[in-house]
Amino acid sequence: MEIKIINYEAKYRDDMLFCYLSAKDAAGRNAPENFRAPTLRDDLLDIEKYYISKGNPFWLAIDRDDRVVGTMAFTLLNNEELRLSRFFIKPELKRRGIGGRLLDQVENFARQTGVKRIYARFAIWYEGADKFYAAKGFDYRRYDGHLITMSKELQG
Repeated sequence: MEIKIINYEAKYRDDMLFCYLSAKDAAGRNAPENFRAPTLRDDLLDIEKYYISKGNPFWLAIDRDDRVVGTMAFTLLNNEELRLSRFFIKPELKRRGIGGRLLDQVENFARQTGVKRIYARFAIWYEGADKFYAAKGFDYRRYDGHLITMSKELQG
């Protein structure tokens, strides 16, 4: 599948929101009822304010038709650690390497900026997320209610 990873551009805002809502809706099908409805939080409505202006990239995976098929961002926890956020792939396009490409983007950025550990936190009902992260070298850290946290130590 032909995909390019780009920095967020405002022209993709609506398509990015559609991708997010589609992925969140699919992920929530196995969730308890009070977690099923996907919602838009403030950060997704103003990527420039919550990510770009703080020096945190927000990446988009774009297909050959110039459509958003995946998203990835992160939050710096300190100089050596970051936590992934807004990591979503259109449900019908999962298991085609898009998530791996987005994760590679973050890992390359992290290495260049001295980050040594990446955390991923996700709900237990996000089917396959734990297997994806484990395959990418993440280890289980803890369970907190309905959330799983995994981490990966970066080498050089």
